[in-house]
Amino acid sequence: MNKEIIEVLTQISREKDVSRDLVVESLKAGLVSAVKKRLGTTENVHAEIDPNSGEIKIYIEKLVVPKVQNPSLEITPEEGQKIDPDARVGDKIQQELPLNQFGRNAIQTAKQILMQRIREAEREKIYQNYQKRIGEILVGTVQQISQGDLILNLGKIEGILPVKEQIKKERYRQGDTIRAYAFDVVKTPKGPQVMLSRTHPRFLERLFQMEVPEVYEGIVQIKAVARDPGDRAKIAVVSNDERVDPVGACVGVRGLRVQAVVRELNNEQVDIIPWSSDPATFLARALSPATITKTEMKDEEHRIIAIVPDDQLSLAIGKSGQNVRLASMLTGWKIDILSESRYKELTEKIPITRLKGVGNKLATELNKVGVDSVQRLIRLTAKQLTQVPGIGNKRAESLLSEAAQIIKDGQKATG
Repeated sequence: MNKEIIEVLTQISREKDVSRDLVVESLKAGLVSAVKKRLGTTENVHAEIDPNSGEIKIYIEKLVVPKVQNPSLEITPEEGQKIDPDARVGDKIQQELPLNQFGRNAIQTAKQILMQRIREAEREKIYQNYQKRIGEILVGTVQQISQGDLILNLGKIEGILPVKEQIKKERYRQGDTIRAYAFDVVKTPKGPQVMLSRTHPRFLERLFQMEVPEVYEGIVQIKAVARDPGDRAKIAVVSNDERVDPVGACVGVRGLRVQAVVRELNNEQVDIIPWSSDPATFLARALSPATITKTEMKDEEHRIIAIVPDDQLSLAIGKSGQNVRLASMLTGWKIDILSESRYKELTEKIPITRLKGVGNKLATELNKVGVDSVQRLIRLTAKQLTQVPGIGNKRAESLLSEAAQIIKDGQKATG
């Protein structure tokens, strides 16, 4: 029997990529389990295996008692002294069990547990190996489609490409080969599975690493990525070598490099933009193809107001707001777009005559005290306003309230 079990141990050690110690420990557990089936206990049983000689021994610990009531746990002094001449009542001794008394069932039970432990160890090793591959692009074959989710064969492990991680316009069939970005590995009852994505921003970055040697080597760095998967994307690039044009490197001769990426993404349009550490400059580039004439920074809100020519307002915003949305994702700033005419309207002096009841006569009196706009009027107090002929307390408060509202509305419009 020793020979048969050791043959199993040797075979598994050779075929499975697991440590020999694990195989030996698993075999011990299997033998103890076989004893349990025979004796009904494992509390006092342990196995020893010499992995080199193949010698296997099973011991059961028994308590020396005057009268045996449970043969699985107890032994008489006479029987105990056959094992240890010094055995006395109250001692615990290790009695070796004849391995052959358990029959072939012991081998089968040991083999089953051994194989189970090996499978668990294999799954854990695969899980750990693919944990290290998170962030890579993996290639798999569609083997099943379940409620829109794709189950891919990646070799030793399955990959899952959920519906939400698929590019909407793409359609797949069994047998199709797919490249996707690995963003997680999860444990399931069937074994570890790799979670995949074709919509992840890093997928686009990895594709450029594959197609552009300068990106792969770190000469050109991709600083930011923003995607509307399957439709449009923007990437910001910078060169660590002043001799290398980062945009040109990514585009390639006759656009071959970027077109390779575009084809992989089902014709997703990719805008390649030079990165800048200056937010205003970066924003202006991110909003291309629109031209930015002026920007206003709202640092406390991490927001930028971008002013564009009137005829480029729709171009800057983009279809369904796509251009400004991607620019915001790329730069990390909230962006408000204003046309030049609207900005002028909101920032120029608001005539004092905009206020209800302020005609030319009252406007002339207000001008005498330096109030020629709503913005200047709001700086005065009600008491100061009552010094102007024709303005009493009630009217002063009314004018200030209306002026404050006009200013507030203008601030909302410009952010």
